[in-house]
Amino acid sequence: MNTVPQLASNLTGGRPEYLNITHTMDKSFLFRRRAIEFLLIAVGITSASIGLKGFLLPNHFLDGGVTGVSLLVNHVTGWDIAWLIVVINAPFIWLGYRQISSVLAIKSILSIIAFAIALYFIEIPILTNDKLLIAIFGGIFLGAGIGFSVRSGAVIDGTEILAIYLGKKFRTTIGTIILIFNIILFIIAAMVIDVEVALYSILTYLVASRTTDYIIHGIEEYIGVTIISAKSEEIREAITEEMGYGLTIYQGKRGYKKMPHLTAEIDIIHTIVTRLDLRRIHTLVESIDPQAFMVEYNVNDTKGGVIKKKL
Repeated sequence: MNTVPQLASNLTGGRPEYLNITHTMDKSFLFRRRAIEFLLIAVGITSASIGLKGFLLPNHFLDGGVTGVSLLVNHVTGWDIAWLIVVINAPFIWLGYRQISSVLAIKSILSIIAFAIALYFIEIPILTNDKLLIAIFGGIFLGAGIGFSVRSGAVIDGTEILAIYLGKKFRTTIGTIILIFNIILFIIAAMVIDVEVALYSILTYLVASRTTDYIIHGIEEYIGVTIISAKSEEIREAITEEMGYGLTIYQGKRGYKKMPHLTAEIDIIHTIVTRLDLRRIHTLVESIDPQAFMVEYNVNDTKGGVIKKKL
């Protein structure tokens, strides 16, 4: 799955102090946290099992990543998908143990074994024979399963671990490595199985990736906005009072030396808005200061503070 850099944060515990603060936490809080994690893993395994056995496996459709490799090997050799999921994931989990986190590795091993057991013992009927529905709903169920597992701090598809490791080693993005991996996989699928199946499998992968993103990040995407303007106080008031968003103000200094009068100190506004409100904040800032300088970037997740208050 192409789950972008936030995945690395989830898999490594999210915060650098993740492994150092557990001794200070209340035991009941830790119990609730672990219970929620195991519940998410159970939901993820159930969803992924439905996606594989109810849609993809009977129709020889693939997904990306280790799951796609397992499905391809199953098609060629007839070996049981449950054992293939465990065997093919094993080197990736070992890599995660050595390079990322022992907690990640242990939780992922347990999740993958539970996933394999579910695939082996649970019988799920073929839910449809329509190829388009197979690609779409197979991708939704499988993507949701992977997304719920990642939210719990584990994986049931080890491709992301390889991508994190290679991304650090070769200084490239996780998404690029996963994309290259899957391009190679789908080319092989086109040669071994069928071009049409490979094309439907690409659709499955795209749907699964997007579903995973929704599960991890939420449907409502956040955008970070930095605003530099001589009318920062008016903009601040408009954002907080008219739009209801919280914000942070930094003290800055202009650095454009060719225009000395612009080097005075200035307030820099930083806020987080939803993508749905992005156009509105553009209009608001431009109405106050058409010369305002704005920088935008995607925000994977937010915790604490106030994003938006009800008006």
